[in-house]
Amino acid sequence: MRSIFRHYGRLVIAAAIAALAVTSTYAQSVPAAVQSEKAEAVIAKAVQNLGGERYLNVKSQIGRGKFSVIKENTVVSFQTFVDVIVFPDKERTEFKGGGTRTIQTNVGNTGWVFDGAQELIKIQSEDQVANFKRGIRVSLDNLLRGLWKGDAEISYIGKRPATLGKRNEVIKLTYKDGLTVEFEFSADDGLPVKAIYKTGGEEGSEEVKEEDRYAQFIEVDGVRTPFIIDRFTNGQQSSRINYQSVEFNKSIPESIFAKPASAKDAKKDIKL
Repeated sequence: MRSIFRHYGRLVIAAAIAALAVTSTYAQSVPAAVQSEKAEAVIAKAVQNLGGERYLNVKSQIGRGKFSVIKENTVVSFQTFVDVIVFPDKERTEFKGGGTRTIQTNVGNTGWVFDGAQELIKIQSEDQVANFKRGIRVSLDNLLRGLWKGDAEISYIGKRPATLGKRNEVIKLTYKDGLTVEFEFSADDGLPVKAIYKTGGEEGSEEVKEEDRYAQFIEVDGVRTPFIIDRFTNGQQSSRINYQSVEFNKSIPESIFAKPASAKDAKKDIKL
């Protein structure tokens, strides 16, 4: 059995090297316009398989579930969450766990945080707002809904080995400020598989590779959406989002995004 594993490992490495060579050759030899056209075709296939116009017409999303922090393949903590999104740039995420509540809310270039442990409401710093905006730019919805247009260029990278006998099609978004995101889609059914990007690297800080993997697609009101999103940091799983329910296009009151006047108000359950 071990000899089979070693043999399989050599085959995977050899296949990966060959695929990278093909990918590199493709990217260098095919005109940018053709790469862009092929990338758009991959996106169109994904959108169609996620629900087509129903997916594109989603204006708001309410997700409920559990968020787990993972270290060395072990869940070290988890919290329940309610995540409310109004596309393209409004989001309120509320975490509960250990008897405390934390809320992070963003609207465009502004945001606030409620720290339930200290019972403090704080205006988000520039770095916190920048992290939120980067999260939008590397998100799957941002890609598939075309919200990147005018701020980035898209290209088709080629095919990359996935699970045994499977391959993923890879496209890349390159933003004007240099941020790049690679998205992989199953070559078979066109569903999203993962997003890969890097953070850090500024002013001598360590560059970190982040990877979001999508799984367990479930249809809700004609829209297929991943109920599991795993985050890998430098190759090691660091967290899991496990949705228990998702609702689309419910009316969202603007008041839930407004900064509360007091900690007492922040503790009140929102009505959706």
